[in-house]
Amino acid sequence: MAFADEKPVVYDEKETVGRAPSKAQLDAGLHDDSEDPYSNTYIAPLHRRLKSRHLQMIAIGGIIGPGLFVGSGNALHIAGPAGVLISFSLVGIIVFFVMQSLGELSTLIPVSGSFTEYAARFADDSLSFALGWAYWYLWVTVLANEYNAISLVVRYWTEVVPQWGWILIFWVIFIAFSMAGILAYGEIEFWLSLIKVLAILIFFIVGIFISSGHIGPRTIGFRYWNDPGAFADSINGVARTFVIAGTLYAGTEMVGITAGEADNPRKAVPRAIRQVFWRILIFYVGTMFFIGILIRYDDDRLLSAGSKTATSPFTIALEDAGIAAAASLINAVIVIAVISAGNSSLYVSSRTMLFMARNGKAPKIMGRVNKAGVPWVSLIFSNAFACIAFLSVSDSAGTVYEALITLSGVATFIVWGTIAFVHIRFRKALVAQNQSIDALPFKAMWYPYGTYFALGANVFLIFFQGYTAFLNPFDSTAFVVSYILLPVFLILLVGWKLLKRTKFVKLTEMDIWTGRREDLVREKVEEMQGNEADGYVVKKQKPAWFLKMKRVVIG
Repeated sequence: MAFADEKPVVYDEKETVGRAPSKAQLDAGLHDDSEDPYSNTYIAPLHRRLKSRHLQMIAIGGIIGPGLFVGSGNALHIAGPAGVLISFSLVGIIVFFVMQSLGELSTLIPVSGSFTEYAARFADDSLSFALGWAYWYLWVTVLANEYNAISLVVRYWTEVVPQWGWILIFWVIFIAFSMAGILAYGEIEFWLSLIKVLAILIFFIVGIFISSGHIGPRTIGFRYWNDPGAFADSINGVARTFVIAGTLYAGTEMVGITAGEADNPRKAVPRAIRQVFWRILIFYVGTMFFIGILIRYDDDRLLSAGSKTATSPFTIALEDAGIAAAASLINAVIVIAVISAGNSSLYVSSRTMLFMARNGKAPKIMGRVNKAGVPWVSLIFSNAFACIAFLSVSDSAGTVYEALITLSGVATFIVWGTIAFVHIRFRKALVAQNQSIDALPFKAMWYPYGTYFALGANVFLIFFQGYTAFLNPFDSTAFVVSYILLPVFLILLVGWKLLKRTKFVKLTEMDIWTGRREDLVREKVEEMQGNEADGYVVKKQKPAWFLKMKRVVIG
C-alpha cells in the first residue's frame, strides 16, 4: 500500500523562540539550515502554540461576528423572515462542502499559507497571487466593517464621542491585542468567543418566552410572517442577501490558516471542520429564525441605507419585550464580538500578507516577525488600510456599511470557489501519481459531488449576487459595487502570469508532499493494515449525547 515504506516526517509542533529546528524539519525543507532562522526576522517561523481548545473557539468566533448581531438586521430588512432563512441556509450548505474540502487539505498539509499556498502548488502561481491579495482585501474590508459597526452600535449608549473617535479608539485596541503574540490571541479569542456563544444561546431561550407571550406585553408567534409578510422583496430580496450571508459566514475557512500555528492539527482541525455544519445551523440559521419572528422586517430601527445609527435586532427584540437592561447587555456583547472579530481579521490578514511577502508576492518587509513570532509589519499595514472605515463618518453610514459588506462578500465567494477548485486538482493529482486516497487522515464528505457543487454554486453567486442592479431602472452604483472585484481579480491573475511567465501545474508534476503530515498518513495506513490483517474494522465507542452537544457548541 502507498506510503507504507516511507519514513515519516515528525514536526516539532511546540516550536518556541530559542529552540533550534529539528532535523526532521530541516530534512523536510521547512527551514534554511544555512543560517539560524530565529535570528533572521524575514524567515523566522511562526510559533505553534495554539491548543485544541483555542482552535475550537477560534472556529466558532470566526462564525459569530458582530455582523451576526448588526448585519442580520440589514438582511432581515432586505429579504424578510422567510427570504433571509432561504439565503442563509443555502449559503450555509455551500460553506459546509467548502469546509470539507479545506479540512482534507489542511489536516494533511497544515501550512500557514493554507489555500493561498495550495493554489500555487495545485493550480498556478498566478492564481495564488490573485487569491492572496483578494483574501487579504477581504479581511481588511471585514475589519473596516467592524470599525464601522462598533462606531454605530456604541452610540446606542452615548453620542458624546463622535463616530470617528470610536473608530480611532478601537484601532489602537485591536493593534495592541494583535501584538501580544499567538498564545495571547488564542486565549483572548477563547474567552470572547465563549461569551458570544452563551449570549446567543440565552437569547434563543428568551426569544421563545417572548414569542409565546410569557415575556413582554403580548404573544407574537408568527404574526410578522403574515403582517408585513414572509418576503420583503420576493426573489430580489433573497438574491441581495446572498452576499450578506457570504460576508457573515466569512471566517469559517480561518481554521485552515490557524492550522499552521496549531500544536496538534491532527485532532483539532478535523473536529472543527466536522462541527461547522451544526454551528451554522444553530447560530446563524437559528438567529435568523428568531429575529424573523420577533421583529417586523420594515421596522425603522433596523440598519438600512439612509439610517444615521444602527441598532441590533437583538436589542430591538428585547426592548420591545420591556427588557431594557438586557438590551444594554446585548449591546455590550456586540462590543465584545467586535473586539473578537477585530482580532481575527487582523490575525488572518497579517498571516496572509506574511505568506505573500515570503513568497515574493508582496513587499519583502511585510515578511518580518518579532521575537514573539508576530508579523508586526503586516499587522500595522493591514490595520492602516482598514482606516477606510473613516469613510463611514457621514450622514449615510448605512449606505457605506452596505457597500463594504457587498465588496467583501464577493471576495468571499471567490475564495471559497478557489478552495473547491484546488481540492479537485489535489484529488486528481493523487490519482495521477498513484497515491492512495484511503490513506488520507481526513476525507471530504460526498466527494466529488459536494466539491463540484460548492465550486459551481460559488461561481454562480459571484455573478448572480448583483443581478438586481440590472433591474429597471439600471443602478450603476450597485453594478460597480457588485462586480468591481471581478476585473481587479482577473487583472492581478493575468498580470502576474505575464510578468512571471507562470505555468499551469501538471497533475504528474504537482507538489503534494511539502509540508505534509506524513506521521498522520503513516498512522492511517498502519490502522488500515491492522484492520485488514485482523479481518475486522474497529469501531470507536460513540460519546454520550451531552458530550456531542458540548463539542458542537463550545468545542
